Amino acid sequence: MYQASYLKHFTEEVFLAIGCSPEEARLASNVLVSADLRGVDSHGIARLAGYVRLYDQGRLNPKPEVKIVYETPSTAVVDGDRGLGLVVAPKAMEIAMEKAEKVGSGWVSVRNSNHFGIAGYHAMLALEKDMIGWTMTNAAPLVTPTFSLDKLLGTNPIAVAVPASQEPAFVADFASTAVAYGKFEILQRKGLPAPLGWAQDSEGNATTDSNAVKSGGGLLPLGSDREHGSHKGYGLGAIVDIFSGVLSGANFGPWVPPFATAGFMSTQQGVGLGTGHFLGAMRIDGFRPAEEFKKDMDKWIGAFRGARAVDGQKVLIPGDPEREMEAERSVNGISLLEPVVVSLAELASRFNIPFEKNL
Repeated sequence: MYQASYLKHFTEEVFLAIGCSPEEARLASNVLVSADLRGVDSHGIARLAGYVRLYDQGRLNPKPEVKIVYETPSTAVVDGDRGLGLVVAPKAMEIAMEKAEKVGSGWVSVRNSNHFGIAGYHAMLALEKDMIGWTMTNAAPLVTPTFSLDKLLGTNPIAVAVPASQEPAFVADFASTAVAYGKFEILQRKGLPAPLGWAQDSEGNATTDSNAVKSGGGLLPLGSDREHGSHKGYGLGAIVDIFSGVLSGANFGPWVPPFATAGFMSTQQGVGLGTGHFLGAMRIDGFRPAEEFKKDMDKWIGAFRGARAVDGQKVLIPGDPEREMEAERSVNGISLLEPVVVSLAELASRFNIPFEKNL
């Protein structure tokens, strides 16, 4: 078990060691460990070694010049200069919120970036300004569209954060696949099979092999198969890819570069620049008084949370599980799998950073 503050400090030291500025190392570590706090272990500190490998491969610029390359009063394209997506995305959201403050909404498409952690972190930045936040990102092609044997899309998550008054914010953060690939990495570390409906093998058959994607298979879209609505998950993933990649000039579809931990994937000649994101901010008072809206959001949340539930269950509001996990882990600490601890110890040894394997 590790306290979040300890993991943040260690992560910050690693980012400093590869050349990030103190401000950006601090921001990146906060984004990364926020995933562990919220229970999204697949996107947390377990990925730290992957960012270092991106740097080793020359794909990550630790001191990027993040800049606007095209804009209107309400829109912009931002070039991330191959920076950490953990840094590029929050900066892009700041631009979106600045535009929203001026004209009611702001929309930013990002190119030339890298993996940006959990989508929800960036969407939730808008909550501090009484805005609704939107975040999307494309990702390496691990997903087979409905009826396809070829992997053409990433897990392509979407996050939307909506403020309320007395109730906690509504925060929907989900991949457009049955699960994120990081869930497979966790199962692989534990030597466990995957639930049926998560992946298909190289011949298009449903499988429980947690290594299927490495063996020529692919992740399935949300819905798993046509009879259960996989065409809808495919559609969501396609929308994210177009908004994040085609709109910005980033790579898209099968050309999105893989994250460094996906060693079974090869980087090929792209059609754009890096990984793409799409972020948006909407000022609530561009539609109606913010306090009135937030009070109605309280009523909306209350109605759903108070719904009759099946025995032993309760109706959850998007964001509830992550919020409850963050409250628990902020006090009791974050549990890391042994392979993750080993990878952190290796980073500590490489960069001569203190790291306790047992706290």
